[in-house]
Amino acid sequence: MALRIAFSGFIVLVVAMGIGRFAFTPQVPLMIAGGQLNLTSAGLVAAVNYLGYLVGAWDAMRAHRHVEMRLYLGIFGVVALTFLSALADNALTHGVLRFVIGAMSGWAMVMTAGWTNEQLSRSGHASLSAAVFAGPGGGIAISGLLAVAIQAKALSASDAWLVYGVLALVLVTFIARYLPRPGALHRSTEIPEPLQLTPDLKRLVWSYALAGFGYILPATFLSQMAALRFPGSLFAQFVWPMFGVAAIVGIALSILTRKTGHSYQRLAIVLWLQAIGVLAAGLVPGMSGLVLGAILVGGGFLCALQLSLQYGRELAPEHIRYMAGLLTTVYAVGQLVGPATSALSTWLTHRLEPALGLAGITLFIAGLLVWKPHSQRQQQLQ
Repeated sequence: MALRIAFSGFIVLVVAMGIGRFAFTPQVPLMIAGGQLNLTSAGLVAAVNYLGYLVGAWDAMRAHRHVEMRLYLGIFGVVALTFLSALADNALTHGVLRFVIGAMSGWAMVMTAGWTNEQLSRSGHASLSAAVFAGPGGGIAISGLLAVAIQAKALSASDAWLVYGVLALVLVTFIARYLPRPGALHRSTEIPEPLQLTPDLKRLVWSYALAGFGYILPATFLSQMAALRFPGSLFAQFVWPMFGVAAIVGIALSILTRKTGHSYQRLAIVLWLQAIGVLAAGLVPGMSGLVLGAILVGGGFLCALQLSLQYGRELAPEHIRYMAGLLTTVYAVGQLVGPATSALSTWLTHRLEPALGLAGITLFIAGLLVWKPHSQRQQQLQ
């Protein structure tokens, strides 16, 4: 039962996040080549997607009725709109579609996190929740490898969206019967005490918001950076799948090291490694910088998500879904600011590197915020 829940949650996140949200990254070079977008408008369309993600996560966090309906709409809506993306041919249409897909993926992310965390904790298999969050990495790896085949076949961006839609539909059909039934996500009638944002919770919230800003630039533009630096290179096309594979490896390492130190310490280290990766992608020349960026940023992508949710669960065990929604919401705020910053950077300097430098610094600060709990800081001051 626990394995089935974990696997179903994994597949939901493969579809809603790995395909629904992040298939956009390997699509950017194709859409730019097809005249649908340019580098600045691609950043703005990405920002609109994260705005939708923010709206969906915020709504999911506060929802008390029709909880399962939001999960279903999130999953099946992402599939339908991925197919519809094949009809879009300009920034405005893509922006509208990415906004709605963002909202639906926000619903799916928060509801899946709450559902799987609650069920796995109740069954005594809480450690399996880390495997659920390998889903986005799996989706990124699969969609990235598909992108290599798509480019090898010289398919258009529209054809590529159809390929991603078919993949998403097959995966959802496979696990649809295992999704929670209506009423399953809110059996308890007990209402917990209102969540009090302690100093440690506030630091975690700020850290996760900064983490969202810090990682999203390479997560959005890594494929385009590789295409610009090495036009026509087959190896450059594997940079994005490498990001997804690194994310899965990172989750595996997180599971293996779960008894080492505290969750907040592991989270801080992950954020600092991501910071190094972001700076490497922008500053280290040649393919080595992009590879290092893909490995470090990708490897920490899902670890930061899983460890932040774990730390939040430790700080507020009675508010699992609310904390998942709150953290997802502030993460989306950070992600929204990221592409807007990249659009400003490319408009003013015609380069992404200034924005990447700012993102790397932000990730270092995010790690500092959670490295040591407030209680330990107070003891040192006394």
